[in-house]
Amino acid sequence: MIDLFSGLDAWVLVSLLLALTFVLAFEFINGFHDTANAVATVIYTKAMPPHLAVFFSGVFNFLGVLLGGVGVAYAIVHLLPVELLINVNTGHGLAMVFSLLAAAITWNLGTWYFGIPASSSHTLIGSILGVGLANALINDIPLGDGVNWQKAIDIAMSLVVSPMAGFAVAALVLIGLKWWRPLSKMHKTPEQRRKLDDKKHPPFWNRLVLVISAMGVSFVHGSNDGQKGIGLIMLVLIGIVPAKFVLDLNSTTYQIERTRDATLHMSQFYQRNAATLGEFLALGKAKASDLPEQFSCNPQQTEPTIAALQTSLQGVTDYRDLSAEKRVEVRRYLLCLDDTAKKVGKLPGLEAREKADLEKLRKDLTATTEYAPFWVIVAVALALGLGTMVGWKRVVLTVGEKIGKQGMTYAQGMSAQITAACAIGMANVFSLPVSTTHVLSSGVAGTMVANKSGLQGGTVKTILLAWVLTLPASMGLAAGLFWLASKAIG
Repeated sequence: MIDLFSGLDAWVLVSLLLALTFVLAFEFINGFHDTANAVATVIYTKAMPPHLAVFFSGVFNFLGVLLGGVGVAYAIVHLLPVELLINVNTGHGLAMVFSLLAAAITWNLGTWYFGIPASSSHTLIGSILGVGLANALINDIPLGDGVNWQKAIDIAMSLVVSPMAGFAVAALVLIGLKWWRPLSKMHKTPEQRRKLDDKKHPPFWNRLVLVISAMGVSFVHGSNDGQKGIGLIMLVLIGIVPAKFVLDLNSTTYQIERTRDATLHMSQFYQRNAATLGEFLALGKAKASDLPEQFSCNPQQTEPTIAALQTSLQGVTDYRDLSAEKRVEVRRYLLCLDDTAKKVGKLPGLEAREKADLEKLRKDLTATTEYAPFWVIVAVALALGLGTMVGWKRVVLTVGEKIGKQGMTYAQGMSAQITAACAIGMANVFSLPVSTTHVLSSGVAGTMVANKSGLQGGTVKTILLAWVLTLPASMGLAAGLFWLASKAIG
């Protein structure tokens, strides 16, 4: 990590430290903003004392980030169009990162202050979309090209479907528990348990399930939300000190050879499917000399891009042997080939088997660009874990008592938490960012309906309003800040 600071101009160094501080501050705020959603039920049901629940939630958030990989991180990064990712310079990289982070932090703090379970995921995604659209307007790029809309649609679907699934599945789980054990003490609220049984804590098995599921929610929250911070730090590092981070300089010779071989196999794949892809990729028509000086991604230049990349990597066993300019160039080629492969994978006419082969080639192709240094993962894990240990009180009461007209029963808490842990865990498997806040609060709402407790209209309206407003508000804030920053450096 010390090498990160060597040879940098003073203003670049200050900007880098400030940007990293902003990202870690966002993750710290994300920790205490979303903590209540992971521990609300376990605290409200008195399954664990608040200080212990929050501490262990912080630990499991930390472990979730540490072990969660980087799939979700790069799903977030690739919301930005590939043109912006390959042509980012230090000034615009700083403007982009500071704008989206300032917008996300502002909205997160505002909703936390008023105790509204709003989504950090929505906020961050809205901020990234705002920056992408503002960049398109500033540079006279069509709005359709300002954002990676296909990725945005995929993420939007996961953000919309996951709370709906949380609502329905949690309701079904509760109905199942009521059918299985209709007279069980797990269907009591903490208040009823205290009055009727003169006991403070839930029954042993209910308590155990509540604790385990709460820690499960904390773990998957860390592995999903923590990756967003990892993606942001990689945006910062690539934008400000590209020479050191556009490629994974710790890549082994074998990994570099896999990358080089992937380009060769990709070329063979396109030739094999020339009847379907020939026109789309202009196969046999473009030459290496056709690559423009101002590099841009164009499927019609796929063959010359592959040829140029193979030439650049010829005989390379260590990325450190490449000049800084050459590393940036290699990354551009890799990102463009990956972007084209994504588009090809969505074309009609390709067999499912061929699409599966192309997906494997994409993974090999991006193995040395979609990465995160270990210190980045640890820093984000610490920020999220420490943030988790403060600020939980404002939202616990909302989740526990203000969503339904009656207090939450132990069975409702278990149903909502088990559903949230499974839903977010599945999203991690498919590298999709989802909102812990919305999955859990909608799960609680589903159990209230299934329990015939009814919903508190005021709280539900507030949560829905935050859900609807978060995306446009964060987009508008980030777009405005990016426009101002661009004018200032312009």
